Amino acid sequence: MTHRAGSHRDGWLLYHSVGMFPGQEDAVRAALDTFASQWCRPDLGRWDYGLQIRQRALDDWARLVGAPAGSVFAAENVTEAFAKFVGALGRERLAGRRVLIAADCFPSLHFMLMGMAPVLGFTLDTVPLAEHAAFVSDDEFIARWDDGVALAIVTWVTSTASKRADLTRLAAHGRAQGSLIAVDITQGAGILEFDVACPAVDFVATTTLKWLCGAPGTGLGYVNPALLDAALAPLVQGWFSQPDPFNWDLARFSLAPDARRFDNGTPSFLPYVASGPGLAWRLAADASALRAHNLQLAHRLMAMCDAKGYRLRSPREDARRGGSVMAELPAHVDPRALEVSLALEGILADTRGATIRFSPGVLTTSAALDRLAALLPDA
Repeated sequence: MTHRAGSHRDGWLLYHSVGMFPGQEDAVRAALDTFASQWCRPDLGRWDYGLQIRQRALDDWARLVGAPAGSVFAAENVTEAFAKFVGALGRERLAGRRVLIAADCFPSLHFMLMGMAPVLGFTLDTVPLAEHAAFVSDDEFIARWDDGVALAIVTWVTSTASKRADLTRLAAHGRAQGSLIAVDITQGAGILEFDVACPAVDFVATTTLKWLCGAPGTGLGYVNPALLDAALAPLVQGWFSQPDPFNWDLARFSLAPDARRFDNGTPSFLPYVASGPGLAWRLAADASALRAHNLQLAHRLMAMCDAKGYRLRSPREDARRGGSVMAELPAHVDPRALEVSLALEGILADTRGATIRFSPGVLTTSAALDRLAALLPDA
C-alpha cells in the first residue's frame, strides 16, 4: 500500500529539522485562535496578553535548561541570538584575540562571525575537518584552544553527524584557558538533558523548531548572570531594552539589569504563541521515556545502515551521539530522488549532499522503520 506524504506521522524522521508531538496541530491551532481572539478585542489588553504568552515561553525554556530568572532572552533565531551576545562582548573583550569554532558548526553561525570579525577586531579560527572525517573531534578542538581564545563556540550536537561534544571536558579546558564558552544546543535541546550550570557556561542558544516541537522565529538565548554587568551592552538597543519600556525620555535611557537588555524594538509574539504548546508538552513529558524510545529506534537505524552497507557518519556510542543517526549514501543513489520516493511511502527523512539524516522521535514507530528497511537500496 502506498502512503501519501503527510497522510500520517509515524514515519516522521525529521526531528533534526522540525519536531512534532501528539496532538500538536490541535494544540497550536487552539493557541493561535486564542491569540486572534485576544488581539482583535476592542480593548487595551492585547499587549499585556501578548507579552504574557511570550514570557511564558521564555520561562518554560528557562525551566528546561535550569536557567535562573532574568537570564534568558528572545531572538528570531539562533544566529541572531549569538550575534546579540557576540556584539555585546564588544571590542574590549574580543579585539586582537581569537574566536574558536569547528568547521562542522551550523554554517549560519560561521557566516555571522565572518561578518562580525572585522567590526569587532577578532580573528575567526575554524578547526577544520580532517580528510574523510564526519566531524571535528573534541581532541582536535582542544588542540586549537589555548589562552589566545577569547570565546569558544561549541556545537553540542552537530547537524551533519549528530556527534555529541563532551561539554564537561571542554568547559574544564576552556576555564583553564580563561576563555568565555558559548554553546549551540539546537540539535540536542529537548531530546537530551541540559543544564546551563552543569557544567557552567557563559552563553547558550537554541530554537524551538526541532526537538522542542515549536515554530520558526522562536530563538532562545541564555546569558550567565555573572556577565550581566554594565560592560555587556548590545550593539542594537531599543525601547524594550530598558527596565521600563515605556520610558520615552531620551535623556534617561538605561539598559535593563537582566537579559532583557537583549530585546530592542517592539517584540514579536506569534512565534512564541505557536511554540508554547511544544514547550509545555516537552516539560510535561517523561524525558527518560522520550530518550529511551529514541535510542531503541536509533539502534535499529544503525543496524539497518550496517546491513545496507552504508558508512555511518554518527558515533555509535550513545553518550557521543545526539538524537539522530546519519549515514553516507552509496554513490549510485540520487539523494533527492531517494527523499521523494521515501516520502511517497510515508517515510520523511532528508539529505545533505550524500548524507542521509534520520531522527526518530515520539511519533516515529518501529513499523515505519520496517517500511524504511524495505525501501532503502543496498550499497
